[in-house]
Amino acid sequence: MTELLYLRDAYQREFTARVVDVRGDAVTLDRTFFYPTGGGQPHDTGTLGAARVVDVTKQDDDAWHTLEGPRPAVGDEVVGEIDWDRRHALMRTHTALHVLCGVIWNAWGVPVTGGNMEPLSARMDFELDPTPEGFGPRVEALVNAELAAARAIEVSFLPRDVALADEALIRTKVNLIPASVSEIRVVDIVGLDKQADGGTHVRSTDEVGRVRVVKTESKGKGNKRIRIEVVPAGP
Repeated sequence: MTELLYLRDAYQREFTARVVDVRGDAVTLDRTFFYPTGGGQPHDTGTLGAARVVDVTKQDDDAWHTLEGPRPAVGDEVVGEIDWDRRHALMRTHTALHVLCGVIWNAWGVPVTGGNMEPLSARMDFELDPTPEGFGPRVEALVNAELAAARAIEVSFLPRDVALADEALIRTKVNLIPASVSEIRVVDIVGLDKQADGGTHVRSTDEVGRVRVVKTESKGKGNKRIRIEVVPAGP
């Protein structure tokens, strides 16, 4: 089982670990700060020893790091370093999406049906029909107001039964997390949005910058898509 260090600290850039297994050009470690693709968030990149980490995937309880370059052997101690620019861009983007979720829920009371992100760009789908007049500009203004408010972002770990009893988490379908998971990680944008979530985030909404709604579109009856870009805060 790989210990996922990023769950408690998204800002760590370098770490040491021991190689547990090697399969072809991929290795798994006893601990890692590299985020594996999942939950709509892409994997981290960086280096592991003298090799480049070009992909990270989760298989059961193990995180597998695909390498370009010399592979370490089982039992070797290695130093990993995260590509910080990519990681931080994804942290900003992921937090922006949570702010978007909170804004949409508070203003229109509709849940998320899907989403995906790349560094500094993302899309999110909502159960919304019809699209309200002036929806895109309104959403952009509401999200940017929340970002500028510098809301604190807190990460906590709750027993499963406590998480299931929290009405703020029910709409995020925490009950769909496998029953074998006894502890639920919760990301709370204080006063705005609380979700069961395994991704990486910044510490405060003002670290995101600003968002620009670049497109709204229909993806079928009752399903509307919003595409955003994350940009630096203005002067």
